[in-house]
Amino acid sequence: MKPRVRFAPSPTGYLHIGGARTALFNWLYARHTGGTFVLRIEDTDAARNSQEAVDVILNGLRWLGLDWDEGPLTGDATGPSKGDRGPYFQSQRKENYARRIEALLSRDLAYQHADGTIKFRMTREPILIPDLVVGDVVRPLTDREELDPDWVLVRSDGQPVFHFVNVVDDLEMGITHVIRGEDHLSNTAKHIALFRAFGVEPPKYAHIPLILNHDGSKMSKRDQGASLTSYLVGGFLAEAVNNYLCLLGWSPKDNREKMSISEVIELFDLPQGEPLKLSFTLPATLRPEILRHNAKFDMEKLLWLQGEYCRELAPDRFYELGVHAFAKAGVDTNQFPTPYVKAALDTCRGKIKTFSELPAYAGFYFTDTFAYDPEAAQKSFVPENQPRLEKVRDAFAQLPTFDAASIESALKATATALGVKVGILIHPTRLALTGHPHGPSLYHLIEVLGKEKVARRIEKALETIIC
Repeated sequence: MKPRVRFAPSPTGYLHIGGARTALFNWLYARHTGGTFVLRIEDTDAARNSQEAVDVILNGLRWLGLDWDEGPLTGDATGPSKGDRGPYFQSQRKENYARRIEALLSRDLAYQHADGTIKFRMTREPILIPDLVVGDVVRPLTDREELDPDWVLVRSDGQPVFHFVNVVDDLEMGITHVIRGEDHLSNTAKHIALFRAFGVEPPKYAHIPLILNHDGSKMSKRDQGASLTSYLVGGFLAEAVNNYLCLLGWSPKDNREKMSISEVIELFDLPQGEPLKLSFTLPATLRPEILRHNAKFDMEKLLWLQGEYCRELAPDRFYELGVHAFAKAGVDTNQFPTPYVKAALDTCRGKIKTFSELPAYAGFYFTDTFAYDPEAAQKSFVPENQPRLEKVRDAFAQLPTFDAASIESALKATATALGVKVGILIHPTRLALTGHPHGPSLYHLIEVLGKEKVARRIEKALETIIC
């Protein structure tokens, strides 16, 4: 039987990066083995669930490219879905849970408690949890559980608890492997006992390491990088985020860090799971594996990967994402000729890491109204630079061909004539044309701006120096 795995988030807020990584690992295993990836929405907490949170989950998975084989097609719990094991929203499975409760009660495996709850008769013996990643774990009863190990299946208000519905759904959806965060390991004894009470063996469990902050502390929703949405709005590439998430708790064992998703699919496997299916021979010591130690989130490494992927983008996609980034910042590039927009964006390739940086980095191409960086202006817009900028203006105006090479030659010739190093001219010229002390290649950005716009901006800067 082909593996069936699932991602079962609760729509109670943003999609945590740890949840996205769990979805990715499940998806990778399904794609590696030719199995099925199921999306199930655990929306039984009516007080905390929201439609917006469901949409965030669906949109986040789609952005990452994690297509599901079974599950909802929209964020509407009563809407269409694909697959024959639904409904895929827990709120629509109440009849399923009621039937399962009746089955347990009829066999005296559960009972009505005096406080109005329905409780499960938990075994008094320690339960062995066979885990494909962690290994065999024996979960002994706590002191409190020694006195009363039974646990609630249905609250007094009639609401079934997470542990119960989770098991019922996994059972009825034929889930063969449960890949989830190690923080769920302590719950697994209850789940195994409940599966066996229903007369079936539990799925195989693989508890993957947690994602911590760089300092080793638990990653909360307020920490940098915790929300998947922050990458969507922050101008990251989905392929870079996917690549980085793969490395949080999994290792290809060959010192590679940048890998295409197709390469990861071929290598990704669970320990003691299905045989590793490779198109090449790999020494046993180099078998890729899910790691045991917790993963530490490193934004610098993610930004490095983002930069690498950004540099490799096809021109048309770079233009598309660049224009979109400007539009989000309120800059309408449609007001400018397409060749001008493309030429401007070309000067940014290899210079930015995330597309959210573009408006600040290259916004000067699309407006003549911008402020000068105060610190840079204090250094560059000084009286002795006034005649120098005038010479630069005049040299540019006399150029018959206004391209980067000619502009570079003119600026260097002007510096020689003035008896100064070219850097003395570069800094005030850049500031006059862009408002910033740093940015794209000066000679290329001057070519893109064009002779008339360059002349106007230098004149404006000269007025600033005079004042």
